Amino acid sequence: MLKQTSDLISQMVKYLFFTFITFIAYTQISAQGCVAIRTVGGLNTMQHAGMLHDGLLHEGMTELKDTSKWDLNVTDRYFKSYKHFSGTTENTQRVDDGTDVRNFSRSMDIALVRKINEQWSVGIDLPYVYNERSSLYEHISNVKGSPRFSTYAQGIGDIRLTAYKWIIAPKDGRKGNLLGGIGIKLPTGNYKATDQFHYSLTATREGPVDQSIQPGDGGWGLTLELNGFRSINTTWSLYSNVYYLINPMGNNGVSTLRGVAIANPPTASQAAAIKYTSDVMSVPDQYLLRAGTNWTRNALTISLGARYECVPASDLIGDNTGFRRPGSVLAIEPGANYSYKKLNFYLYAPVAIRRERPQSYPDILKTNDTNVFTRGDAAFADYSISIGVGYKF
Repeated sequence: MLKQTSDLISQMVKYLFFTFITFIAYTQISAQGCVAIRTVGGLNTMQHAGMLHDGLLHEGMTELKDTSKWDLNVTDRYFKSYKHFSGTTENTQRVDDGTDVRNFSRSMDIALVRKINEQWSVGIDLPYVYNERSSLYEHISNVKGSPRFSTYAQGIGDIRLTAYKWIIAPKDGRKGNLLGGIGIKLPTGNYKATDQFHYSLTATREGPVDQSIQPGDGGWGLTLELNGFRSINTTWSLYSNVYYLINPMGNNGVSTLRGVAIANPPTASQAAAIKYTSDVMSVPDQYLLRAGTNWTRNALTISLGARYECVPASDLIGDNTGFRRPGSVLAIEPGANYSYKKLNFYLYAPVAIRRERPQSYPDILKTNDTNVFTRGDAAFADYSISIGVGYKF
């Protein structure tokens, strides 16, 4: 019994070490960046415990019993970003002075997956977002004590269509599985949403809201996913998820000037924005990495893992022109799942332990042109909350 326990612990340590090394390798070799990754929904973010129960044989089981053809998941996510970082250094003065930018993001993802056969399934993810952005600098003045105003954007986000295939299928005697996915992201979300910006206490002008709260990005995209699971015994298991969105479009042409017309000739700030391409919004890539362990007892699963969200400074395909706030968030992600008949309830609350805002493409252009290092800042959240329910039928 002692030898079996020792072997189990050794196997678990080795697998966790391999998972950790793989996780670190991904974070180091990939480009850095993100304020808050747009909601990605679907299998790659919430289903490691649900798939464990229904798609993986446990000790003592002789066959897979799940005969459902459809899997519906509805997930709500919320976060508030307000802490400003340049590089990995927090600019605490922004909060102290009250000049910080505050984003309140609320999203609901409706993800529906249809099983075609034992190998293939297809899914659609429909996000709906409601975003609020509160700031000083976008309105009258960024001076301490100036009045604060808010802009809003809401609506359907960018829909994803995905085909999934078992690379390593769950079967009798197999303790692990691997699910791959490839899909397209459609530009269904509004990427030109506008609201009123105050230039005095009583006067406003209409202009496009900030990129961070736009429901869509305006580009067609290609999505790639890998979802891996490994059973240690009837109680412990491991999970890992990789998601990457390739956005080939450079920029979507939407102005970042908040409704201010370009002067003739342009002002100094307008001329600089045009010169370094930050006068229009970019269409950036984004990616997500997750890895961790599950503890399961009857219908309850408790999980703990690492989560890395990123909007990179440069894309895999296409140019990098346009304004973006690249950044990355490394978080510890606790979670819980509870299954009841065909229902699965889940809650995840990743807590940030490292945030970084690297140089963007316009930052690099300006640095090379002026020989003065330039790097903007970005506001990050301390944590986010995702809560949802799944139903198989």
